[in-house]
Amino acid sequence: MTRLSAALLALAISAFGVGDAFAIDRRVRINNYTSYDIVEFYASNKGSRSWEEDILGRNILPAGNSVVINIDDGSGYCKYDFLAVFEDGEELVKYDNNVCELAQFNYTD
Repeated sequence: MTRLSAALLALAISAFGVGDAFAIDRRVRINNYTSYDIVEFYASNKGSRSWEEDILGRNILPAGNSVVINIDDGSGYCKYDFLAVFEDGEELVKYDNNVCELAQFNYTD
């Protein structure tokens, strides 16, 4: 492939938005509007068979607070499942969240 052909192909790909899929902002504000602290939070792309690492790590998301999380795992996926583990041990899974379009996600009582 010549340099001109490669440049035209790259231009065509970006014109159709294929290259833009990886540049989409995947930061989501997680709002904890419940009465319980979130002690663990996981986000795994829809195609994954297991949960990734706890995004909060040693931190917690106290009741009534929020945190901005970059959900981008480098895969280019937009659809993620969320798992929140609360201080009382309750686990809440929310499936099929489009983090390419979602600016906020609310946990409520």
